[in-house]
Amino acid sequence: MRLAILVIEDEPEVREALERDLESFADTVRIEPAEDVADAREVLAEIAEDGDLLALVLADHRLPGETGVDFLVELAGSGDYDAVRTVLVTGQAGHEDTIRAVNEAGLDHYIAKPWTSEQLLATVRHELTEFVLATDLDPLPHLRALDGARVMDIVRRRLDR
Repeated sequence: MRLAILVIEDEPEVREALERDLESFADTVRIEPAEDVADAREVLAEIAEDGDLLALVLADHRLPGETGVDFLVELAGSGDYDAVRTVLVTGQAGHEDTIRAVNEAGLDHYIAKPWTSEQLLATVRHELTEFVLATDLDPLPHLRALDGARVMDIVRRRLDR
């Protein structure tokens, strides 16, 4: 079983830039792009069919059809993805949309476009670590994608019990 990151972005150049920045996680974590909400739903089904586990969603807000915030609210309300970490990566979410993402979707983080690779990687590493710790998964298979110091501290405390 692999952890999966769903990247929802309609602009091909931006989606490719996000994927490129996430390449360092690719040997440990499944990275799945989607160009809109309908595509994201199909990707969710593929992840589940393959026995992998959705851990993180990086979503743009402005998408054709439904918005990224609409998708995050839907995901949060489904009950199937309670532990999944969510990050809005956008330059165009208004104040009301951002508040809705926080209040109704439990948004975990907001990254404004343009982002820096360091900011994105640090956020993804943090959120994946939070997911693994919240779900009580064995962190060792995913260690290369996690905050090693935090995880090893947790592992040591568990062993000391």
